Amino acid sequence: MEELRLGTVCREARCPNLSECWSAGTATLMLLGTDCTRRCGFCAVRTHWPRGAVDRSEPARVAEAVERTGLRYVVLTQVCRDDLEDGGAEVLVDTVRQIRQRAPSARVELLIGDLAGREESLAKLFEDPPDVLAHNIETVRELSRAIRDPRASYERSLEVLRRARAIGPASLVTKSSIMLGLGESEDALVRTMRDLRAAEVDLLTLGQYLRPGPEHVPVARYVPPEEFDRYRAQGLRNGFAGVEAGPLVRSSYHAEELYRRALARRGT
Repeated sequence: MEELRLGTVCREARCPNLSECWSAGTATLMLLGTDCTRRCGFCAVRTHWPRGAVDRSEPARVAEAVERTGLRYVVLTQVCRDDLEDGGAEVLVDTVRQIRQRAPSARVELLIGDLAGREESLAKLFEDPPDVLAHNIETVRELSRAIRDPRASYERSLEVLRRARAIGPASLVTKSSIMLGLGESEDALVRTMRDLRAAEVDLLTLGQYLRPGPEHVPVARYVPPEEFDRYRAQGLRNGFAGVEAGPLVRSSYHAEELYRRALARRGT
């Protein structure tokens, strides 16, 4: 990763599961640089306005990394790029395309921002569709405005997921993630799960929010493991094909395993 000058969420977001995932042949690569144009209260990624600068060599370097490391399952995510007209969609789809050419057996999960709600940007991603399209709703409706950048919204996130299901290929698996411990009630969490299922989201991850630094939103509560177990069961009852839930679970945790659960549900 260092030789090819690639950023990973594993490092930039200080993920606690880096060694487990990398040793299992999975990784989460960050596209469009490592600076985000948004400032969410929970996120460790640096905020900066790149003024439209894009490294056009990045897709090829990512594809080379996937080929050289022999990754079986790669998660591609992006920093939000509100300075780009398409939100970075062209770079995202080019990266998927080049991975397909150089490592055709690798499965690709694309974890996107909201692309400023532009349907034409979302549609561009399906020119070379990923196996999984993920977008994180992050928290319950009642807390979304307080902890996310003002340009994000709960309703927009749901709409991104709904539209992905509507315009993506029939084989597409969709996925989302919720952080716990920000002050959400159990009733609000259950409502969020139901909203995601109403958008036909297949997979869900639930993890404990951990404060990256003193300038970020404080932790309201540490959720005990047995509560995560209850929420996992609730998610499965609500109809998700797979749910990962636990204190150290992050949106890409056990991504390949969750994807296979979705395939098993569909009988493919």
